[in-house]
Amino acid sequence: MARYTGPATKKARAFGEPIFGFDKAFERRKYGPGQHGPSRRRKQKSEYANQLMEKQKAKYTYGVLERQFRKTFDMATKQKGVTGEVLLQLLEARLDNTVHRLGLSPTRRGARQLVSHKHIMVNGVVTNIPSYQLRPGDVIQVRGKSRSLEVIVTNANAKTDVRKFPWLEWNPDKLEGKFMEYPSREAIPEKINEQLIVELYSK
Repeated sequence: MARYTGPATKKARAFGEPIFGFDKAFERRKYGPGQHGPSRRRKQKSEYANQLMEKQKAKYTYGVLERQFRKTFDMATKQKGVTGEVLLQLLEARLDNTVHRLGLSPTRRGARQLVSHKHIMVNGVVTNIPSYQLRPGDVIQVRGKSRSLEVIVTNANAKTDVRKFPWLEWNPDKLEGKFMEYPSREAIPEKINEQLIVELYSK
């Protein structure tokens, strides 16, 4: 099960955004990594560098490695609609991302672990594939014997705005969520310029 396991803060600083969630270390140093600190003069990036940076940001944000990201992009090109928007919709429809959006984990890394350790069910079936693509109408549940886990109880009862996404429905009593529809681009909060990714792969 391939995933990025390197330093999270260093990557977040490279992109200039806390892409892995709130990070105290990032808040202290919101400039790029390197021994010269914020005083270092940065060269103006080329068009290709900007496109590559945007693709890398999307990959690390959603916890997807290169081959899987390219596969998702190819899926997006075959569907109706604007390719960049469809790409983000497919990334949002991943099971690990949805578990994170439902508030069962404050990070996508944590959500991925919940899925891979068989704590999550989709339509009543235990599903341990983080990249599983949800479809409108799919029901995501916490597995019966996993409902008493401290991490799940804590996150499920936390007062948070994480669950305020119009394409998801959450039932706290049943520890159950529903993937209502693919989100519109305006509803997706991630600061990603998907058009640059499309331009990169179109070269």
